Amino acid sequence: MVWKIMFFSLNYSQILLNYMKATIPVSYRSVQLFRILLSGIFLVASFNHILNLEKTLNRIDQARFKGIAYFFGNPEYLVIISGIVMMIAGFCLLIGYKTRLAAIALASVIIPITLTVQVGQIHTLGPLFKNIAILGGLLFFILNDIQTFKKQ
Repeated sequence: MVWKIMFFSLNYSQILLNYMKATIPVSYRSVQLFRILLSGIFLVASFNHILNLEKTLNRIDQARFKGIAYFFGNPEYLVIISGIVMMIAGFCLLIGYKTRLAAIALASVIIPITLTVQVGQIHTLGPLFKNIAILGGLLFFILNDIQTFKKQ
């Protein structure tokens, strides 16, 4: 009985691992287009963070979970740093340079922004789900090795 359970568990694990390694054919042009379109939101947001600093700081002050921002430091510095990170990583994503690293950097910025500004406020439900969808796009580039895909 124990052997059957161990065999089933091993077999199920192997099936799951094989399923996770499965590949599907995807047009490289569609991945390029996806990457370029996804980068646009970060390039626009980066300029908004830097050029409209006071407006962004007011949004943080009005947020229900503004304590998250204050936990990490002075919100003014955080907004400027996040704007710079979004600009650099967004540009890297745009041109296809170090896409996985750029996507990780962008995800590390968008998660605290989403938790601080959009979670817990009914009037920001649309932007909350927009950020969740954007995070899904970033996960695509984090989980898939696009550089290897390009060479095939």
